[in-house]
Parts: sequence; structure tokens; C-alpha cells
Amino acid sequence: MGKNRALRTVSRSTLLPLAFLMAACASQDTTKSAGFDVSRADRFFVASYRDVAESYIDEVMVDRLALAGLEGLATIDPDISIAVEREKVRIALEGEEAVSFHQPKPNDVNAWAHLTAAAITVARTKSKELEETNTERLYETVFDGVLAELDPFSRYSGRDEARNNRASREGFGGVGIRIDISDEGIRVISVMERTPAEKAGVKAEDLILKIDGVDTRELSQKDAIRRLRGRLRSQVKLDIEREGYNELLPITVTRARIVPQTVRIKKADEVAHITISGFNQNTTLNLRNKIREVSQKVGPDLKGYVLDLRGNPGGLLDQAVAVADLFLTGGRIVSTHGRHPDSEQFFDAEPDDIADGLPIIVLINSNSASASEIVAAALQDSGRAVVIGSNSYGKGTVQNVFRLPNQGELALTWARFHAPSGYALHQRGVLPDICTTGDIDSTDDVLAALRRGTMPIDHDIRSISPDFDDPAAIKLLRDNCPPRRTAASIDLEVAERLLSEPSLYVQALGDVSHATTAQAFSYQMSATAAKSASENDR
Repeated sequence: MGKNRALRTVSRSTLLPLAFLMAACASQDTTKSAGFDVSRADRFFVASYRDVAESYIDEVMVDRLALAGLEGLATIDPDISIAVEREKVRIALEGEEAVSFHQPKPNDVNAWAHLTAAAITVARTKSKELEETNTERLYETVFDGVLAELDPFSRYSGRDEARNNRASREGFGGVGIRIDISDEGIRVISVMERTPAEKAGVKAEDLILKIDGVDTRELSQKDAIRRLRGRLRSQVKLDIEREGYNELLPITVTRARIVPQTVRIKKADEVAHITISGFNQNTTLNLRNKIREVSQKVGPDLKGYVLDLRGNPGGLLDQAVAVADLFLTGGRIVSTHGRHPDSEQFFDAEPDDIADGLPIIVLINSNSASASEIVAAALQDSGRAVVIGSNSYGKGTVQNVFRLPNQGELALTWARFHAPSGYALHQRGVLPDICTTGDIDSTDDVLAALRRGTMPIDHDIRSISPDFDDPAAIKLLRDNCPPRRTAASIDLEVAERLLSEPSLYVQALGDVSHATTAQAFSYQMSATAAKSASENDR
């Protein structure tokens, strides 16, 4: 049996002018009765469609976005369908037309936004499923359809998720601890340096039994984090059980702005091993401090630095540029190129090398992406560092984040990164100088490859920039050093060996002039053949 649907707003045969329908929806005060404010929805879609139309890296017609978004409503109610016929946009339920609109011009942002908001408003009066769906979920559903027309890195975040995203990027009011949920309560895994928790006396391995009087055994990880966070300078009371104490310790912590620590010293002796887990607004400052700390501690015995970017998913572009600039005295770091005029940017290094010319090795793997790839490519192309590991992820695009009227966010791909040598990072990633995957099983294998001259990977090969729409050529290039997701011990072993023997390090750096032209020519011929074969198979 079909669903009972009350046709309360418009007869199915009516073609309504958009302005009239918007006014009618507002005058009926559907916002209070149904929880959907058509005026706010209209502002939301105007802003979001305009952002895509003006800033997305490739031109996309607005009608395509709006129709794809409306078609997404079928994931909530499969009986809804959208069709464009004879310059009309028709909304049907169970095959029966509910309403139709005059079809706006393809790139009329305001008209398509009005249509989207009005169509949802009318559809909610006829679909119980849509009527019971809250506004944020409706926005997310529409944007699931919209984003299907864009690249995988463009994304929409609703109000709550966007708040968390901003907290991650900009910091938040918190206490500065890492926690784990257990049946006993909340275990403190670690306490960040110079944070409210450290100042208040919270220690690693403490067991938090209550947060502001609430039993933590009843809380999920998400709920616990939400209760620990709050307004800047507000207070949170923790009841803590600590080994060696017979009574609970009441500790009051005053929340402060917390920016997660992304830089850690793993080892500091003759070789300094520093991991960078991401790029937030404090990464460069923290790295500078860690390097100075190591330099003062080890002194003249320090032979070099290992910057471990394995598993680093990226982060802020300006921080990637600043991190690379710490070690460079000049030259290009990265450039970005897109459709919007503001996306054409060039970033160059300034004088001063914080490492005073000491050798640097960068570790990457297939989970090193975006900002970490910028750093690796900049230090590699400048000859400032040897890159070791496997082919990186190939996330070579930059997203611009737009805040929307509902306090959600739209992250749009609006430019592609280009390494100093000119190649685009997108999809191809960074090829290391020293590959530790494929036929390589040990440090001895790497040294043997260096002696044979098959490593480092030829500069001409590392600089090739295949077309984005040529997967065969991209695969052929990436196959020079197959990807690996894990942080294998061989990477660090090879790094320490190279830093302990300067002649090996210099050999691993390679030289543009020694490139094996025949090898590069052979690759290019193979890539051309592969592309031709791919086209013949289409």
C-alpha cells in the first residue's frame, strides 16, 4: 500500500513562480510547526552554491549542483524523484507530481538556491520521512548529492562537526590531557606540557572518576571530551583516583586555549629523530623549540636530523611553508594554481637555516599527505634533504574553508600544489630518493643499490608530472617505489646509517647532472605506450 500523504501546500498540477512560493512558505510559518526555516535555508543554499561557483578548482554549473543535491533527498524517502522537462523542474512522490518550478538559468546562484529551499519545504509537507528529518540532516543529505559532483577532498561539515574542526585548527578551551575510556572511569594517558592540567597537578595514569560531579563510568569518549572542553577561563572539577593515595583527589582545572602538540622528540643523541604528526598553527613554533632543545642538549656531537612525516595527513598550508622555510635559505617552497585569481600563489624561502646546514633526512610513507608532501618535496627539490621511504599519498590539492550561515563549513578544493621543480603533487605524490619498498628488504639492500647506482631514484623520473586524467602514467610512475602504509623500522635504520656516514649521505642526495638520461627516456617511452594502450581500451 502507498503511504498517506497530505497535499497541504500546492496542488500537483500547479507551476509556481519561485518568489511567490518562497513568500508563501514563509507566510505559512512552516518554520515553527515543522522545524524547517525556509528563509534560513535559502540563505544557506545561496552562500554554499556561490562558494562552489566562484571558488571550486573546476567550473561547475549551479544547476548541476542543485539537481544532484535534490536527488539526494531520495536517500531519506525513496519515493521522491526529480526531473527536468520542458524548462520545468518537477518534484514527484510515488510518481505523482507534487510541484514544479520554472527552470532557472544554469548558473543563476540565487534562483537555484531559492528553488532548492522551496522544493524541500514543499516536499516536507508531503513526505513523512522528510518532515521528521531535522534541518541539519537535510542540509547534509543535499550536500551528499552536491559533493558527488566535486572531487573527494571537498566536503561539507554540519554545525557540530564544524565546531570540532575549528577547535582542531584554532585550539579550544580545554585542559590538555589525552584520555582513554575504561570500565573503571577515564584514564589519563598523557598530560600536555604547559597546559592547565599540568599546572593543576593532573598526572599520567590518574583515573578520573567524576567530571563536575558526573560519574565518568556512564560517559562515552565523545561525552567525556565534551565535558572536559568548555569556554576559555571556565573551570572544571575532577575527582581523581591516584595510586598511593587512599582518598580521591579533588582537582579544579581552569580551561585555557589548547592547540594539540604535533611535534615530539623520539630520540636525541647523535641523530635527532623528530616526529611531526600534523600541521596546526603551533607546529612551526614547536618544531623550532624542539630543534633548539636538541641542539643545546647534544651540542657538537649532533650529526643530523630525521624529520619523520610518516602517517602525517597534513594540515595548514602556511605551517607547511613555514616548516620547510626553517631549513632553507632561499628558493621556491611551493606554488598553488587554481581557477580563482587568489588561488595563484607562490611561496619562497627566506634566509637562515635553523639546522645550520646539518644533514636532514625526511621519512615518508603512503599516508604522508598534503602539507607533509609539501615539506618533503621542498626539501628534496632544493637538495637540502634526503627523502626515504615509499611513494607518498598524492593529496596535492588545497582546500579553502568557507563558513556557512548555519555555522557549518564547506571545504572546497580550489588549487593544486606544485613542487619547486614544477611537477604537480596531485595523485602522483612524492617519490623518495631512497626507496625502502619493493625489492628492498634491509639496509644492506639499500647500500648495495647505492653502490650499483640504482639509487637514489633518478631526478628526471622524480620530476615527471603525468596528466591527472592518465591513471596508467601515474601508476607507472608510482610503481618506482610502491606505497607502504606502516612506519617500517628499515626507514629509520637507513636514515641513521646515512647520517653516520657523510659520504653515503652525499651519495644519497644525488645530483641533477648525474641523471641517467637513458633511464628517464625509457620511463617516458613506457608511459607514452601505457597511455596509448589505455586509450585504445576505452
